[in-house]
Amino acid sequence: MLRLGAHLSIAKGLPKTAAMAAEIKANTFQYFTRNPRGGAARTIPADEIAAWQEVRKKFDLYPIAGHLPYTVNLGAPPGRQQDFARMVLQEDTLRVSAIGGEYLISHPGHHEGDRKAALERIIQVIEEAYLSIPAPAPMLLLETMAGQGKEIGSLEDLHFILAGLGWPERVGLCLDSAHLFAAGWDLRTPSACRLLVKELEANFGLDRVKIMHLNDSLVPAGSNRDRHAGIGRGELGREGIANIVNDRFFSTLTLILETPVKNYKEYGDEIALVKQLNLDDDEKPVL
Repeated sequence: MLRLGAHLSIAKGLPKTAAMAAEIKANTFQYFTRNPRGGAARTIPADEIAAWQEVRKKFDLYPIAGHLPYTVNLGAPPGRQQDFARMVLQEDTLRVSAIGGEYLISHPGHHEGDRKAALERIIQVIEEAYLSIPAPAPMLLLETMAGQGKEIGSLEDLHFILAGLGWPERVGLCLDSAHLFAAGWDLRTPSACRLLVKELEANFGLDRVKIMHLNDSLVPAGSNRDRHAGIGRGELGREGIANIVNDRFFSTLTLILETPVKNYKEYGDEIALVKQLNLDDDEKPVL
């Protein structure tokens, strides 16, 4: 069975979010750990966490991922931005841990002209603000990015970061189908999906890849632009999405929709479509 869900708000409390997930037939979800455009974080009281733990069991909501706000730049130079990144990474690791969340996802960050220096700062910030927290803690997943502007997040970038950290088991990857497509990975054929899987296996090990943001792309392959589209309504199209969810590795990942919707209920239609496109295991292509 696919682990398939969407990005949902926890503004009205985690039990309410669990009910939203059940309503759209999701069995997992992702949420922002704090305001995605700022630094404010909602305090989650103990009674809400207790109620959440019960309701997640009822609706079989596993795993759960917190996503750091977009304002976090792990590659920022010393100063206010870097201090903010350290603070948020450390505090929100503990906040996700407190609710029993399994993963914490972060965009790697940006550079200011010197990519290697920014990559080295990312390594340092993760070591000091995340790996300093004793286990158990949610696994940190660095997201693959489209390569827009001075963005960090190519597979080469992520390999450099993980190697610099010494390949800790607690740090892994979150793929994004729209970002990968925009970065040049044209996933519209089963063989292209297999090529990416082989690349991931050779350079990271598949055990380190845990989540895929399942998004269609508004822009062409190789455009290096981050523009999401609804499932089956972009450049990947139904065929591309079907290839991804029927790949024998990608279909085992936790799949999270981050497509542009006006209301979370629209995710229900997209989840139904993804399930419709998903074949039984014995029908999946073997390449």
